[in-house]
Amino acid sequence: MNRSTRTRRRSVAAVPAALAATALLLASCGDSDDSTAAGISTAASATGEHDHAAEPEVVEAAQPRILTTYDGGILTLDANTLDVIADEEIEGFNRLNPVGDGRHALVSTSKGFQLFDAGVWTEPHGDHSHSYATDPEFTDVVYSVDTPGHVVRHDGKTILFSDGDGKIQVFDTASFLETAGEGDAPEPTVTETEPHHGVAIEMSDGSLVHTEGTEEYRDTVVAVGADGEEIARNTECPGVHGEAAAQGEAAAFGCEDGLLVFKDGEFTKIQAEEKYARTGNQAGSEESTVVLGDYKTDEDTELERPTKITLTDTAANTTKVVDLGTSYSFRSLGRGPAGEALVLGTDGKLHVLDPASGEETAAWDVIDEWEEPIEWQDARPTLFVQGDRAYVSDPDTKELHVVDLNSGKVLTSAELPEEPNELTGVTG
Repeated sequence: MNRSTRTRRRSVAAVPAALAATALLLASCGDSDDSTAAGISTAASATGEHDHAAEPEVVEAAQPRILTTYDGGILTLDANTLDVIADEEIEGFNRLNPVGDGRHALVSTSKGFQLFDAGVWTEPHGDHSHSYATDPEFTDVVYSVDTPGHVVRHDGKTILFSDGDGKIQVFDTASFLETAGEGDAPEPTVTETEPHHGVAIEMSDGSLVHTEGTEEYRDTVVAVGADGEEIARNTECPGVHGEAAAQGEAAAFGCEDGLLVFKDGEFTKIQAEEKYARTGNQAGSEESTVVLGDYKTDEDTELERPTKITLTDTAANTTKVVDLGTSYSFRSLGRGPAGEALVLGTDGKLHVLDPASGEETAAWDVIDEWEEPIEWQDARPTLFVQGDRAYVSDPDTKELHVVDLNSGKVLTSAELPEEPNELTGVTG
């Protein structure tokens, strides 16, 4: 078991807000003097109300870290040893969303998206680079929204969707590093739609592809060009949920009767064979045209524990349904460094599949058998992949395991001081 002394601090999110975001303006069809791509921006300013991290130290190489939530806070761990580096207290149920810059995460709280600095980063210097490490901490930057939802990272952009007000905020991912430690907040381009549980992605050409719907029903995905003009629209994706990008600039959205793929400026619906066949959670990879998804066919049960997964080829517009022989949860899906499909089964094994053929190439024992809890917020074994390592949590034992995806060997295991829930990481 690996342990180290914890630094425990109370987040500013648990006290009166230290940051007030300026109003988010609705886009118009007319000309604008605003410099952002869609003519909309929000600026946030922050005043420090807590002790900030110590001066950073230069380290020999990048220092990756792992973040995990628990009931009452966030633990920051050394990604190699799993030693606890810091413990930040924060009230309520909070979700973790990596920014994609190797340093920060956005924490979904009751106040909005709050920026968390994991305390490690690397800066280029000519033909080499310098890596730094300091104490992790919550920053004073909060993007105040009503009900923070999905966060998507794609092609140098970080996209936030807020369900309660329908705001879509698009950031240059690099801007989070550029403004770190300066007391400034990156400014997004903002688009507004009707409030609903949605998701959005910006493609490499600047087009924004996002869901449309209401609090009661959603079945539409629309693509809008960088000039604000609508490119394409599809209204045949009932219960649209989740998104994953694949090799070749394709984006797949889950429906209750198949999947919807956006590629080359148009939508293609891949219809499921069964009348009700919900794919609501997907995992994509830039190394593969295939998107891994879940597959539920019982519309009436309170909690279906499926044993089948989908492998959707966005190049061929086909879906293969594969029976794993074990159930899994929405936090069980991941992709390996070569695009291999990974599923953490309730049998305690990490299943590895060839995404093209659907053939299982390995099944490694990692944890004991488990059962998915009824409430989706409750802790359950979770899979997170960073590079060639898979991180698998087991809340029943408070353990976290590191698996080498090249060999299947468990490299490190540690008992944590708290029951881990959500799991993510930064590369440093």
